[in-house]
This record gives sequence, structure tokens and C-alpha cells, in this order.
Amino acid sequence: MSENDTNAQATSNAPATPQYRYTTEMAQRIEEKWQDIWESEGTFWAANVSGELTDSKGRHADGRQSFFAMDMFPYPSGKGLHVGHPLGYLATDVVSRYHRMKGENVLHAMGYDAFGLPAEQYAVQTGQHPRITTEQNIANMRRQLRRMGLS
Repeated sequence: MSENDTNAQATSNAPATPQYRYTTEMAQRIEEKWQDIWESEGTFWAANVSGELTDSKGRHADGRQSFFAMDMFPYPSGKGLHVGHPLGYLATDVVSRYHRMKGENVLHAMGYDAFGLPAEQYAVQTGQHPRITTEQNIANMRRQLRRMGLS
């Protein structure tokens, strides 16, 4: 058997697609699975730093050092996030995860700058009441931030 025949035979026996090909559908299933686990287990939950307040699992911050991280809040004055948002959020997320892995009580705060002219201008552009557009945009941004897997 020649070298070309051997290569042709080896190629014909190989499966058309690898058994564990990483596809966008597989990635989405994996991401959603872990995001649901993180949410249900309260992985990124921050305990009250003092007092009797705890979550339903009895977790509190007694004896743990506190760490607070805050990003610039996004304006809910558009239909969603743009590529510049993750650029800023990733750095503080990495730092927050580092402190959490050290056992610290980490509050990585996120909010929305929903007041003022940007929200009003967007409402004028869309012809809807500012409250309606702001609530819709916040819901969409929360969904997008969750998909990013930020802590």
C-alpha cells in the first residue's frame, strides 16, 4: 500500500465532525447552566457587613474583610449595552473575583444612571414615556450583563 493510499484510508475512517465539537449552541447551554447555578446558589451574594442580617442560608460577613467595587453605572438611554461597557466592567469583575477567592466579603455594586437628560432624550426619540423606556432598557441591560457572567 502506498503512502497516498494509507492517508486516504485514514482520512475516510475519521468522523466528519469531531465528537465534542464546541459550537455556539453548546457554549450557550454551558453558560446558561452556570449562570443559573450561580444565581440559585447566591455565588456572588454579599453579606451584610454587620448586624444580624443574613441570607436564607445563614451567611453573614462576621470575621471577613469587606471589599467594595463599583463601576460607572450604564445609562439606560438606549436599547442595550455596547462593546465599551464590558471593557470597563471586566477589570473590576476580575478584581472582585480575586478578593472573593481570598475569602473576603465582596460587594460588586451595579446600578443604572436612570435620571436626567439621556433617559429623557431617548424617550423623546422613541415617543414613549421615560419610565417605560427606562424600565425596558434596564431589563434588557440586566439580561445582557447576566449573559456576560459578571459577578
